[in-house]
Amino acid sequence: MDKLVIGVLAHVDAGKTTLLEALLYQGGCLKKLGRVDHQDAFLDTHTLERERGITIFSKQAVLPFPQVELTLLDTPGHVDFSSEMERTLQVLDYAVLVISGSDGVQGHTQTLWNLLKRYQVPTFLFINKTDLDGVDPSAVMDELKQRLDPNCIDFRDVSQEEFLESVAVCDEAVMDSYLENNTITQEEIASLVQQRKLFPCYFGSALKLDGIESFVHGLLQYTKPVAYPDEFGAKVYKIARDPQGNRLTYLKITGGGLKVKTILHGTGMDGGVWEEKVDQIRIYSGTRYQAVEQATAGTVCAVTGLKHTFPGEGLGFEPSSCHAVLEPVLTYQVILPEGCDPHTTLLKLKQLEEEDPQLHLIWNGRLREIHVQLMGEVQLEILKQLILDRFQLEVSFGVGNIVYRETITQPVEGVGHFEPLRHYAEVHLLLEPGKPGSGVQFTTCCSEDVLDRNWQNLIVSQLQETEHIGVLTGSPITDMKITLLTGRAHLKHTEGGDFRQAAYRALRQGLKSTTSILLEPWYQFQLELPSEYVGRAMSDLQRMSGVFELPQTQGDTTILTGKAPVATMRDYSIEVTSYTKGHGRLFCSFLGYEPCHNQEEIIQQIGYDSERDIEHPADSVFCSHGAGFTVKWDQVREYMHVESGWKQPDPEEPKETIKSPSSPLPSREMDQELQAIFEKTYGPIKQRNILPRDVAREELEFQKSTQVYKGPEYLLVDGYNIIFASEELKKIAQDNLESARIRLMEILSNYQGFRNTNIILVFDAYKVKGNPGEVIRYHNISVVYTKEAETADAYIEKTTYQLAKDYQVKVATSDYAEQLIILGHGALRIPASSFLKEIELANQQISEMIEKNNWSGKSLNVGAAFSKAEQSQK
Repeated sequence: MDKLVIGVLAHVDAGKTTLLEALLYQGGCLKKLGRVDHQDAFLDTHTLERERGITIFSKQAVLPFPQVELTLLDTPGHVDFSSEMERTLQVLDYAVLVISGSDGVQGHTQTLWNLLKRYQVPTFLFINKTDLDGVDPSAVMDELKQRLDPNCIDFRDVSQEEFLESVAVCDEAVMDSYLENNTITQEEIASLVQQRKLFPCYFGSALKLDGIESFVHGLLQYTKPVAYPDEFGAKVYKIARDPQGNRLTYLKITGGGLKVKTILHGTGMDGGVWEEKVDQIRIYSGTRYQAVEQATAGTVCAVTGLKHTFPGEGLGFEPSSCHAVLEPVLTYQVILPEGCDPHTTLLKLKQLEEEDPQLHLIWNGRLREIHVQLMGEVQLEILKQLILDRFQLEVSFGVGNIVYRETITQPVEGVGHFEPLRHYAEVHLLLEPGKPGSGVQFTTCCSEDVLDRNWQNLIVSQLQETEHIGVLTGSPITDMKITLLTGRAHLKHTEGGDFRQAAYRALRQGLKSTTSILLEPWYQFQLELPSEYVGRAMSDLQRMSGVFELPQTQGDTTILTGKAPVATMRDYSIEVTSYTKGHGRLFCSFLGYEPCHNQEEIIQQIGYDSERDIEHPADSVFCSHGAGFTVKWDQVREYMHVESGWKQPDPEEPKETIKSPSSPLPSREMDQELQAIFEKTYGPIKQRNILPRDVAREELEFQKSTQVYKGPEYLLVDGYNIIFASEELKKIAQDNLESARIRLMEILSNYQGFRNTNIILVFDAYKVKGNPGEVIRYHNISVVYTKEAETADAYIEKTTYQLAKDYQVKVATSDYAEQLIILGHGALRIPASSFLKEIELANQQISEMIEKNNWSGKSLNVGAAFSKAEQSQK
């Protein structure tokens, strides 16, 4: 019988466990439907899961059908337990992504989708809770197509011609077949699903069993059996213990088969090779299991007798998995009961670490403290209860801190030598910056004529066996490639431990010899809130060092998307709920590690001194006249015994950058008070070539500012400044200020369509009592009305400060104080008079284009052209 492993994933509270319950009931495995809120769901087997109503540990259930046997894997939905979910993905044949019809695609849903794409898992979608009021299937489908994939196809009615056309556009070959035969076969649809070119979508209510029968039929009809090789292979995805304390290795057999008493081989996390016998093979379904003598390819089972396996390990022909995408971002001190020995406790907690490798345990030998790295507060509470239940220890935790990482910015050769009396080893390592998220990679390019292969393998394995720390804060290093360049051993005096000492010292010496940077975890966020609060939100995000796109308005709701440091945003969801009175929603997902926004502050706060870290020395040990002596890391190259031949590359020629032109300032001395305020806020003003005001020069500089830059370009316009600089708009404003604003918006919309730049028009509303601020989308430009007590100048200043870090920014204004801030932020100032002339020139060019095309007999749809430009901006 064919076997398929199907994982079920969802954002918390989407109804994932309820759907599994319905599938098992529909398939005849359950006589009675359990419920999460009644604490009797079949797969919520742990007491903590039933008490909290969430899935914490992945479980399996076997669902047999005449033609295929499905193994359903339940995965945690809460973001704090995402690492458990991610480990399950590597053994799936197919996945079911459950989405709440009332909530739609949420932040964690997007994370799950990206992980499914990373692991290339074919995916079905089940839109749950469609029985609730207000759920519009068509609107949900539109959101799925927009936010997940355009090839999400509604499978509610597969007989309609519209459905066949939707499937046909997913693949060119299927389209040709459809045009020729006017139909699409079941086999073709199943192939598209398996190739992740098509994502079937089903609707229903798991709690009421609505749509479950058709969904099961779809799973059976549009999945394909997996072809497995005859050679043995298996992938470990979970380590656990049964109630009797037996260690269980959960794995999927990906080739051949596995019998009881088989001898398996592998390489442990410490790099050591192990050889162990399989004592028992268990096929679990919920809490019950069946012991079998043999398991065939495609089977998910738990094996006893293996003591050194780890999640992600490959057995047989299977390679081990690379490091996980999701990583813990918080670290806590484990506070032990009085009189409890920390070393003994650490050994006990190591059992939990081997079950969850993302649960990093750190021993601080100097302070004799245990620290643990976690994903969030909920996981912390669960861990506390697990320690109490398993080890009868009532621990508490200190205040959570951010987990930082370190990396380097340029390649460097690290050298290490270890030669006390009757010991000898020398190692040269090349340290190179890696791609973000790549972790630490180890390799060798050393010739075996220089250093034997067994020594090379020993050095690499010793480097791999531990987590190395950086020199800025003592945080783990990441995103780095470490290559063994060369080394030397002694025929009599070299032992394995000598190379460990030399390699570790070489790594530290390299880190000390180059420039390191501190990395911190960042969230990718989506903030949905009523438009009246968008001013507050944008101000908060800037304060939190966040980066965000232009606001998007959907009815009365504004959507802000971007990224921000975890350190500043970790508790912001509570604040959003508070100031929006429950109408705002913040969705965050782990983006990865990026440069720390306040590196110097964190370095000073942690106070790590690499020179005094005796456990991680960068100095080398040499021998002279029968005695060893230490050489400082910055002098060690003069004492080295071998040369690697690697040379530090010459510094790159300074890349030609586009500099902001020297913006002319009015011919008067800078106001001393204004200068003092500016320097206190933004630092000293760099000397610039300040010239007397000259209109011709201003126009020349403005022409330079219109040159093309790579990437998005932003133009911020001080609305009232431009209105009162224009004779036309000023006359309109004298009769009706609102008409003048609308006229300026129309002009800028026209200008945006021609110049294709992101325009933010800002109007002062700071005198309007109680005004919370507002951002609206007018055609193809963004219009900002500042909040009470916030001037247009202040808004433009802070927005320029944020945007100018990554984008080319221009500001149209003639305000003197504002010019100073703009210059300090690296943006370009466009005088109001020059900007109005540029608009006039743009209108003239548009008229010439129209006239030219009309004269040549062509019709030019300017409105369509502007619409196309607007769409490209979106």
